[in-house]
Amino acid sequence: MIKNEQEYQNTLDWLRRFEGTVAKLDSDENLKADDPMRWQMYRNSYQRQVDDFKYEIAEYERVRDCDQKHVLQIQVENFNKLPLVLIKARMAAKISQEELAQTLGIYSQRVKEYEDTDYQCASFVELLDVSVALGVEVEKAVMRVDFEEIEEVAQIAKEWQEEKRKKATAAPR
Repeated sequence: MIKNEQEYQNTLDWLRRFEGTVAKLDSDENLKADDPMRWQMYRNSYQRQVDDFKYEIAEYERVRDCDQKHVLQIQVENFNKLPLVLIKARMAAKISQEELAQTLGIYSQRVKEYEDTDYQCASFVELLDVSVALGVEVEKAVMRVDFEEIEEVAQIAKEWQEEKRKKATAAPR
């Protein structure tokens, strides 16, 4: 996700570079003829990156240039994407990190840490505070409980803990 104007400019630059590479691949008749599968693989991978850059640029521009007279809707695929919604909401509201911090009554460095880490360093209560300050509301949500995933995570955790225990007992004292 593009979070600021510098990242936006960098992404535009990388887009131009990757589009240039796709154009070179398209004009490389020798590679197309000699190894069409490899040519297609290269082209597809570069084109996929071009498409990803274009999507990110369009989303940044949509958020940055949104009409504040209308409610901004941001799709969230899963709960893990909530931090990106908070960053987009702040950008769309044209509120700086410093202004958000002032509203929250915290240091601006803390908001910078939130966004730099995609809110991994924020508690649930802090996420709620930021949501309220930015007017982010969940309109409709469907949560599902995946029991197979619960079992998979439990198994992975069990294996990890067992490995950790083995290393601890094998370590020389």
